[in-house]
Amino acid sequence: MTTRSFIARPTEAGGYEGIYVHLDGLPSHHLPLLLTAYQYRFNCDLEAMSRHLVDGVAIGWDELGTDLLDHAPPELFLALTGGETWPSTQPENLWTLDGSPPQRMTVNPEATDDLEWGYVLHPHGIEVISLSEQHRGPVVGWATDPLYPFSDNAAMWAPTGPGPGRVPRTAPKLSTTPVATSVSAPASPSRTTRR
Repeated sequence: MTTRSFIARPTEAGGYEGIYVHLDGLPSHHLPLLLTAYQYRFNCDLEAMSRHLVDGVAIGWDELGTDLLDHAPPELFLALTGGETWPSTQPENLWTLDGSPPQRMTVNPEATDDLEWGYVLHPHGIEVISLSEQHRGPVVGWATDPLYPFSDNAAMWAPTGPGPGRVPRTAPKLSTTPVATSVSAPASPSRTTRR
């Protein structure tokens, strides 16, 4: 499903810089992949993870795949994917109207038009931004269990709102719970929409 999002790292000025992701940008998809990737594939090395996800692509991501789950315990991999595998992919066969090479699809607080979700990789966790509702969002701590039932309801992701979860039909027993904190950010200019 096309739910446009971005993955970014924070900047010293309090903003963020990142890269576009075309598919499956909902929290229930991205957060389990990102938390598991941090905890297992990148062995809690945020810089290595940021280099791979933000800097390691020429143009942007088409899709984030199960390769981010490398080194995860088999039972966690199975619980997150149902046993299916798919690779992370980058856009292919792109062309521009003037014939010039496609440009890198970068994102920052002033360039989020047409995007629905953002994921900023902070040292203490992932800031989840529902761009239809807010300019900033709560932070889900890196120790959060990837099997936590994350909500895709944009209103649940207000910077100072309630926790980001949803009540599952049968509540799983989790070893950790999500840590949602607010991120202070400098006042940002009002959003503009391209027409």
